[in-house]
Amino acid sequence: MQLLWVGLGGFIGAIGRYCVGSWVQRLLPAGQIPYGTLAVNVVGCLVIGALGGWIDARQVSLAPMLRLFLFVGVLGGFTTFSAFAFETLSMTRAGLTFAALAHVGGHLVLCLCAVGLGDFVARAFAR
Repeated sequence: MQLLWVGLGGFIGAIGRYCVGSWVQRLLPAGQIPYGTLAVNVVGCLVIGALGGWIDARQVSLAPMLRLFLFVGVLGGFTTFSAFAFETLSMTRAGLTFAALAHVGGHLVLCLCAVGLGDFVARAFAR
């Protein structure tokens, strides 16, 4: 049953990732940095920070299956650091060292800030 909930959430998250990533790639000019993946990871970090912060601040007890569905399934299917790693390696192999470093730096800084912001906002509204 756990696999079913994770799979269902992953299905939803993967579709969301594809839609958001494709949309961002269409909006921004093609370049050396895959902005769609960056956007998906930042949004995913913002959502997991907000959801986790709200659950913690409100001391909400989620059913184990719901936790698996949301955190492992939906958000795990939505955020794709495996794509991030592969794209970074591909840029490095193509000799795009600066772009690869910018890609890594953008992910680290923006995603960490997004988790913190999501947590901060969730805690502020939970009071």
